[in-house]
Parts: sequence; structure tokens; C-alpha cells
Amino acid sequence: MARAPQRNGGEGTPGWRRSDRGALGDIDFERVPNHVAAVMDGNGRWAKQRGLRRTDGHAAGEEALFDVVEGALELGVRWLTVYAFSTENWKRPVDEVKFLMGFNEGILVRHRDQLHEWGVRIRFVGRRDWRVPRRVLRRMDESSALTAANTRMTFTIAFNYGGRAEIVDAVRSLVAEGVAAEKITEKAIRSRLYDPEMPDPDVVIRTSGEHRVSNFLLWELAYSELVFTDVLWPDFRRDHLFDAVREYQGRERRFGSIEDG
Repeated sequence: MARAPQRNGGEGTPGWRRSDRGALGDIDFERVPNHVAAVMDGNGRWAKQRGLRRTDGHAAGEEALFDVVEGALELGVRWLTVYAFSTENWKRPVDEVKFLMGFNEGILVRHRDQLHEWGVRIRFVGRRDWRVPRRVLRRMDESSALTAANTRMTFTIAFNYGGRAEIVDAVRSLVAEGVAAEKITEKAIRSRLYDPEMPDPDVVIRTSGEHRVSNFLLWELAYSELVFTDVLWPDFRRDHLFDAVREYQGRERRFGSIEDG
């Protein structure tokens, strides 16, 4: 069995590349974010720059994704959430959507056993509606069941996900349950989000130079730190993740309060 990436300079693992000490040297491991979320943007532009198809860009993003997963494990991050397919992505060309359905299914098949060995729990957030092929839903359920007892890190994949849709669905649940208006609180809504156990992200990373959140975790990111990078997702690696953590650690989080003094 392959051993999981070790935190803070631990022993290497067959099949993965441990970061050198220089890449991690000035990171404060006592202040590593508990929850890192990422908007994986720029696959299409990456492909266009190389004269490739958009689907080639998505395929290239797979290596980036799992290098980041390993980097997060190395840091000791407890929750990692990625935006894999949005409710708006159905508007893309049919061939691209079809590719993304099969590609995301394939990612689970290729990586879930390794993630399981590393102690990673796989979860999904998003609408499970008729547009998502049954085979994809089946792979999701299999992956979640396989890894349900793992505790090292929770890797959440936002699939057919929209932040507004999540809030709408939570409110619909309250209405369906007959909850009185005066009983509808932040806590009541939170408990009906797609994964009530998921903590708010400490930091949200967006690649490709775009400065917007694109309907991602709208309820949860109220006090998240936002880090934007010009790096296109297929080129994003754990060293870029480490840079984002350094930027996060250089900020003061006040959660609406005023600065001391």
C-alpha cells in the first residue's frame, strides 16, 4: 500500500513527488488553513494558447488537481473543495459537456483507490438531477461509500453545483418542512445546505487571472480570504498552492470586527 504524503517534510511516498524544504520553509504549520477551496479556471485558454481542443485543456487539468491534493495533504489541510462542474456549465457545447461527464467519471475510477489509501474522504456537493448521467452518480456514490470512514482530509467535489442553487434548495427544504418564518435563521439554512458538516473555507483560490467567485460557495465564503492568481489551472501545482497559503498567512482575518488599537 502506498503511504500518504507526509506533513512538513515527512518521508516520501512511492508514486508522488515530495516538495523540497525550500518550497515549504517559511510556511507556519500552526496556521495552515483548515479548509482550502479552489475555482479551477483556465483550461480552455490553456488549450487555445497551444492550438489544442478545449477538452485537451480539461484533461491537462487532472495532473494539476492531484498535485494540489498531494500538496494539501503535505500541508495538513483538513478540507479541500474544488469547483469541477457548475450549474451554468450545461450551457457549453454538447460535445464538451459530454466529455466532462465522462472525464469526471474517469477521474474517480483512476484515483479513488489511491485517495482511499491516503486516508482521504471523498464527498460531493451539487444537484443530483436528471441531467447528470446515472453512471456518474453511481461512481460518486461508490467513491463516497468507499472512503466514508477516512479522516485525514475531506476532498469535496462540487459537481452540478451553484451557490445560488444551494441556497434556493435549502430554502425549499425549509418550506417543504413547514418551518415558520420566524424560525428561519442562519443556523436553519446552514443545516440544510448540501453538506452541513463542511466548514466555511478559510481561503478560496481562483486561477487564470479572473477576479470573481462565479457562483461558488456563496453562503460559505462570507468571511473567506480570496486569493487570485494569473496561473492557468493546468499549470497550477502544489508550489502555487503553497504561495496561496503564504499570502493567506500574511493577512489579518477580522470577521467583521475592527482592527485592534
